[in-house]
Amino acid sequence: MSGYYKDETFTCVSYAGSDIAGNEYENCLFKDCAFAGADLSKCSFADCGFDNCDLSNVRLKQTTLSNARFTNCKMLGIVFADCNPFLLSFSFNDCNLSYASFYKLKVHGTKFANCHLQEADFTETDCTSASFDGCNLMGAMFDNTILEKADLRTAIGFTINPQTNRISQAMFSIYGLQGLLHQYDIVVE
Repeated sequence: MSGYYKDETFTCVSYAGSDIAGNEYENCLFKDCAFAGADLSKCSFADCGFDNCDLSNVRLKQTTLSNARFTNCKMLGIVFADCNPFLLSFSFNDCNLSYASFYKLKVHGTKFANCHLQEADFTETDCTSASFDGCNLMGAMFDNTILEKADLRTAIGFTINPQTNRISQAMFSIYGLQGLLHQYDIVVE
């Protein structure tokens, strides 16, 4: 049975392993909540915030995330590619998104700040104008990814092949050059 919630704050609620599929949340805040392994399929989160929550391995089949904000959240292994692409928009601050998949999504202008994105999958993702401020991208996969106008100046650990990704007008620091030249097996000092 699905429900509709508006302008509510949920604190220290455990949804871990639960099935809350189909619920709608508008302008709600989730603080210190546990969602690990929960089924959030067909849920709608519009203008919602998640602070210090564990969302690892949640299921997001046809889930709507519109202007969702995640701060200090553990989000291991989430397949964002399963989300409803209509009105998809989110931002991440101080989150652990390791092993997350953004495969084939359009995440224009998405802000990733101080996030761990190790082994994250950005294959065929449109990251136009996305910002990866202070992010660790060690082992993240970029293949046929659109990174045009993306800001990776303070990102670390990335390996991006300019021949298999679109990087026109993307911003990199001089320290990030090694991540662009890795496939040529040269040493940059």
